[in-house]
Amino acid sequence: MPATAPTGVGHLRGEESFPAAARRALGDAQLRRNLRHATTTIRAKSGAVIAEVPDWPELRAAARAIKTDTMARLPELLEQLEAAVTAAGGTVHWAADAVEANRIVTELVRAAGADRVMKVKSMATQEIGLNEALEAAGIEPVETDLAELIVQLGDDRPSHILVPAIHRNRAEIREIFLRAMPGVDPALTDEPAVLAAAARRHLRETFLSTRVAVSGANFAVAETGTLAVVESEGNGRMCLTLPETLITVMGIEKVIPTWRDLEVFLQLLPRASTGERMNPYTSMWTGVTPGDGPQAFHLVLLDNGRSAVLADEVGRQALHCIRCSACLNVCPVYERTGGHAYGSVYPGPIGAVLSPQLTGVADNASLPYASSLCGACYDACPVMIDIPSILVHLRAQAPHPRAEAATMAAAAYTMDRPALYAAAQRAARLSQLAGPRGRGLPPPLSGWTASRDLPEPPPQTFRQWWAQR
Repeated sequence: MPATAPTGVGHLRGEESFPAAARRALGDAQLRRNLRHATTTIRAKSGAVIAEVPDWPELRAAARAIKTDTMARLPELLEQLEAAVTAAGGTVHWAADAVEANRIVTELVRAAGADRVMKVKSMATQEIGLNEALEAAGIEPVETDLAELIVQLGDDRPSHILVPAIHRNRAEIREIFLRAMPGVDPALTDEPAVLAAAARRHLRETFLSTRVAVSGANFAVAETGTLAVVESEGNGRMCLTLPETLITVMGIEKVIPTWRDLEVFLQLLPRASTGERMNPYTSMWTGVTPGDGPQAFHLVLLDNGRSAVLADEVGRQALHCIRCSACLNVCPVYERTGGHAYGSVYPGPIGAVLSPQLTGVADNASLPYASSLCGACYDACPVMIDIPSILVHLRAQAPHPRAEAATMAAAAYTMDRPALYAAAQRAARLSQLAGPRGRGLPPPLSGWTASRDLPEPPPQTFRQWWAQR
């Protein structure tokens, strides 16, 4: 089987299980208010613009078909992409895991003679811990996305795929800027326009003086070798056009077959993510153009466990994800716990199925249970990833306590023997002795009923009803 993401590098594994981290997050009332306000606002905006599109279901189905086809012939498409990028003057590097990707990027920055890089928001570089690797090599990474900048200045961690600082309100952001942003006006207020202007002044010098940029990619077109980044602030456009050297780190699943396939995804992504009809900035580039933009382009194709995900016929749907975050915005679990509880750079429903597969389920065994299986994520997903089914699939692979395994084995044995099963049904009537909620059950069964009502047994079983008739 293909290797999973290595331990000790990157941000795919938490230091504690989801239940422990979630319990602490649930006690933070301010966090819950911030999350509720943000997700409610995004849901309302997204729902309004999606309702304007008469063929939304057909677009979702088309996107799923494109992604399914892509995963079925991923090696072929990646080789086609490599050939097209190379023919356009770019250089392609293959990184088996986070360690190799960090080494490649660090060496490229050193070869360019730079000690600072500016970064476009990128989940892939967060995943592999690129900032930490660059800092260890004496290279300063500067996040230019506003939310990522807030997280970086606050010595914090992202908690949302699209809005990394969703757990912060504007008063908290003001405090971070006053504490950590060089040269900020001491009279800074918490008005959004004022905070944005302070960030713009801070970043302007970086844009004009930094010779190397690092980006991710939303899509890569195998047919033409074109890379695409969509964003809302314009910082991406600056990073993609001003530096002398551009390095793009891209998960191998981001490739799509043809230029025309972009037509589908560029209709789905903005509506599902930010509730916009189209992205304010959609930047595309193909290799190197003499005299225009970066004169050296490097594409780092990142595996880091993705081949292991691809090998699972059920779980590979997770690779269809276009990082829109729609599933986070509708998830009742995420809205109450936030992203940090998941311990991974990929939080929410998609993180609960993607992170365990990238690391190996045993390393993230609690994440497949970070869901009520309500199905809201599947309804919201623009590429129709059946997240609930994958969660159930991964729960079967997670290690289980011996007592639970023994209980399930006993249940299977009983259900396979009709006479024994009938006797068990009759014995179930005794559960009434435990009280209406099962509070009288002894440990460890009392743990199960602590948050669940014990089902009340019917007056007679189906077998008894059938026998009477």
